[in-house]
Amino acid sequence: MIDPIIFSINILGITLTLRWYGVLAMVGLLVGATIADREIKRRGGDSEKLWDALVWLAVAGVVGARVWYVLNDILSGSTYFVDQPIKALYITEGGMHIYGAVVAGLITAYFYCKRNGFDFRLLLDSAAPGMLVGQAIGRTANFINQELYGPPTDLPWGVPISADHRYQPWQDVAQFPEATTRFHPTFFYEAIWNLVGAGLLLWLGRRYAKQLKPGVIFALWLMWAGLGRCFLEVFGFRPDQRAIAGIGVSISALAAGFMALAGAMYLLAKYEVIKLPFVSPKPTTYKV
Repeated sequence: MIDPIIFSINILGITLTLRWYGVLAMVGLLVGATIADREIKRRGGDSEKLWDALVWLAVAGVVGARVWYVLNDILSGSTYFVDQPIKALYITEGGMHIYGAVVAGLITAYFYCKRNGFDFRLLLDSAAPGMLVGQAIGRTANFINQELYGPPTDLPWGVPISADHRYQPWQDVAQFPEATTRFHPTFFYEAIWNLVGAGLLLWLGRRYAKQLKPGVIFALWLMWAGLGRCFLEVFGFRPDQRAIAGIGVSISALAAGFMALAGAMYLLAKYEVIKLPFVSPKPTTYKV
């Protein structure tokens, strides 16, 4: 196993810790932004505005990811953050959710683009493949942290999970011995799905550059990311996602389903298969 902590240093009584999770998240962000930079340039846009916005997007992503995680925990019936609200600020103890980062990032990006005269759809289409690659890189940290895994499996690519990182009922080492029990590497499944999706979006963006209307690549991202997450949750590969109390479905599963549906509806409306009052088939080019 790899130690999640790279190193710790004490400065004036304050312990500073560098973790693999933070390092890989930053690497994923920079790689994703680099891909977005190239996609913006390829479409004739000014990529400098992306880098100007990156700090704001990173901060919004962290805050949004934490807020989503806390709300998800409360809605699932837990009283941990209700009884200890100050714990919501303890990000170093773990607890982030990618969907919160996406929502907060999108809101921040919208207002940034509006204020700086940048085409919001150009940013979304250019960032979509990079978001998938960045998330795939970040999933490596889930392996290091021994989290985001599925049920026990006999498949040759199953991964070991120590008893203190397991969900119930797999903590019973008598029934699930640490030496022989292996689990589905859900983080790996999602990383592969994201990389395939990124490659597909990049290929489509080049192969059908003249036919694709603004916003369509992002709509395809919504569909790809949403369907992948729905599959993982419906088939039990994300037991860490607790269901909403009284409903039996997790917030992330509902959000993933909504993402896929929204992407499909936007795509159909953009090519006038259906009509939606808030989606216009025009303009057909970006404002650059």
